[in-house]
This record gives sequence, C-alpha cells and structure tokens, in this order.
Amino acid sequence: MSGLLYIVATPIGNLGDITIRAVDTLKRVDIVLAEDTRHSKKLFAHYEIHSPLRAFHEHNESDKVNGVISEIRSGKSIALISDAGTPLISDPGYLLVSEAKKNGIEVVPIPGPNAAIAALSSSGIPSSSFTFCGFLPTKQPARLKLLKSKRNLNEAIIFYESPKRILSTMEDMLEVFGADREVCLAKELTKSYETILNDKLTNLIEYLLDPNHQKGEFVILVSPVDKIDLDEAENQLDKILPILCAEMSASKAAKLAAKITGIDKKYCYKKAINL
Repeated sequence: MSGLLYIVATPIGNLGDITIRAVDTLKRVDIVLAEDTRHSKKLFAHYEIHSPLRAFHEHNESDKVNGVISEIRSGKSIALISDAGTPLISDPGYLLVSEAKKNGIEVVPIPGPNAAIAALSSSGIPSSSFTFCGFLPTKQPARLKLLKSKRNLNEAIIFYESPKRILSTMEDMLEVFGADREVCLAKELTKSYETILNDKLTNLIEYLLDPNHQKGEFVILVSPVDKIDLDEAENQLDKILPILCAEMSASKAAKLAAKITGIDKKYCYKKAINL
C-alpha cells in the first residue's frame, strides 16, 4: 500500500510557532525532506525529532523526485519541509507534489506559519483580496516590468525581497507606484528584531538608507489602488484618447495615454484601436 506525502509548515522565526500536529507528523514519518538539513537539525533538536533528514532543494529536486515517488509508492510516508514557513510558497516542492498527484499519492497539508499571511494580517492594509507575487526578479528591467503590470490592482500586493536588493526594489516601487502609495515593510517576522512599518515609499526608502535597517528577510505589502482613482483615470482616458489618436498612431497614442493616466498601455491600445 502506498504511503503518504505530508507538506509540513515550520516556524518562520520563533520556534514556538510550530503546531502540535506538525511535530507529531515529523516524528512519525519514515523520512523528512528538508531544504537545508543543517538548518532543520536545530528545529529537530529542539523538539526531539529523530526522523531521518534528507536534502531536497531547488538544485536537486528534479533529480530526486522519481526516487521519492517510488519510496512513497512502496509504503513509506514522507514529509516535506522548507527552511521556514509553508513549503512551495516561494520554496521548492512543486515538482514533487505534482508528480505525487499524477501517481495517485495522497498529499496531506499540515498548515502553519507563512510570512506573507503573517505580514498581511498585521499590516493594516485591506486584506479581503490580495495578489502574492513571491520574490521579484533580480534584474531591474524585469523587476520594473512586473511592478508596472501590478500598478493598477485594486487589491493588496505582496512581495518577498532579500536584504541585498531591498533598497533598489523600494526605489523601483517609488518610480512605478508613486510617492503617495501606502506600503507596509515587514522584516524578521516573529524574531527578536521584528519590525513592521507602514509609511509612504519615500519615508521607507529613507529608513533603508541605514545599512543596519537592510538586514533580514522582507515582506513588502503595497496598498490597493483607490477605486475612485481608477474611475477617474478611466474617465480621463475616455477624454484624451480620441484627441491623441487624431494626431498620431494608435500605438503612440496608447503609450502617451498610459503615461498620463497610469492605466496599463495594453489596455489603452485596445481602446485606441476600437475607436
């Protein structure tokens, strides 16, 4: 009979945040797949978990998947953990879960900590609807392109960022979102130096100019676009687009209209060619 695959959430900082069910599961399974076994040994020692640990990360996942699936089908139960938080959320594991599903293996979630949700719940930013984007691209052109594609979302937008890119990312956000957009910057969640700041981007950038404030893992939460602002931008677009199209090509008119209104260029172009 086939075993089970458990997806187990572990603490994002404070070791006390792990669930009783998670500890029990990690103690009972035959094998635990860990993103970094050295890191996970600290958690295991704290809770006296003695299940065998194996490395399973982004660099070896594709090579290890078939072997893991075979072991589960032979009857072994295996747990997957990441260094912190819920596996697969900006962490390895998708290939394994996907293959498990294809092979009819039962995948059991053991829910628990997640940095994005922890930050959202304490940010004061509207949380009824949100888009989670994970880590932003490392190259600035790709980063700016992604930010621009999210600029007009009428819901919270959540990003992860590393300490070495946090300042440049916030500067790119200022360019794309403007100086008046409220942003929450959360770092070192559940740890001793936990910091959650709500402010305008210009003030947060000033805060990050101190190298000591750039340390830690960051969650960035961008407030939704005001619905009234979107309606006003749409009305403005309807007024200026016919005038621009009368003077230039639809492509150029759409590009200029996008700059004036802040509305996505592709949307402006669709409207322009339908005039």
